[in-house]
Amino acid sequence: MKRQLRRLGAQRPYRMVVGSAAVLVLAAGGTALAAGIDDAPTDQQRATAVAETAPRLDDVASRAQARVATPAPTSPSATPSASPTPSPRVTRAKVRATADPDLTRKAAPKPPSSKVLRYDYQAQTTYYYCGPAAVRNALSAAGIERGQDDLAAQLGTTEMGTNSAEDTTRVLNAVVKGDPYRTRMFAGTPSDAQVERLRADVVAAVTDQRAVVANVAGDATDLDGGWHSFPGGHYVAAVGYRDDGRTVRIADSADPSLPAYWVSVTTLANWIATRGYSA
Repeated sequence: MKRQLRRLGAQRPYRMVVGSAAVLVLAAGGTALAAGIDDAPTDQQRATAVAETAPRLDDVASRAQARVATPAPTSPSATPSASPTPSPRVTRAKVRATADPDLTRKAAPKPPSSKVLRYDYQAQTTYYYCGPAAVRNALSAAGIERGQDDLAAQLGTTEMGTNSAEDTTRVLNAVVKGDPYRTRMFAGTPSDAQVERLRADVVAAVTDQRAVVANVAGDATDLDGGWHSFPGGHYVAAVGYRDDGRTVRIADSADPSLPAYWVSVTTLANWIATRGYSA
């Protein structure tokens, strides 16, 4: 009988509603069923079996209740961690801004503070060929050789001379690659802004290996005190500069004994007054 009760105690009835009366009923029913197989137990034997089984069932119920009441240990890997801080999103606008060519373009190198071009000087072959001679000397600085007669034909030069700086600009652009020359005209005495524009134009052209051709009129004094007078007008070539363009090197075809001299950019601007230049 004891063995049967132990066997019943080890079976599953106690896994149902723990600690309830149903456990004892099932256990008692199991005892009666087992007894029917052999001999029916007496009341004393039945009471003894229940008394011996109850402590074990109570102990099993207590352990089952403890398992239900105690939460299952949390695995370290299951512990929720703080959400990582999201990385900033790179928007399409930011990508465009980074790829903008205006932001990635390299700055142009600063021009030298002084520069004089190498050129092949030639004095004018007639008294009215100052225009063709100035254009010819300017082109030689770019490595281009042209004859004064050919240039005179292109410029429309006559005994009255060459009409204006617009003609020298046109012919220079017809020969120099890239059409780089532009005409600037002075209606009267140049302003400070026009003098600064002339300085910047001379620096830019000479840095680009090009000489400037200027249509001048009247008198001018160079930095060595030399006096140059052309009341009816004249053409000269500016082939260099120094002091960041504040002083300009003039190639003058009028007098082969004085082929070049320096003038201030302000003197040159006033000499150009009412005329113009090609740069």
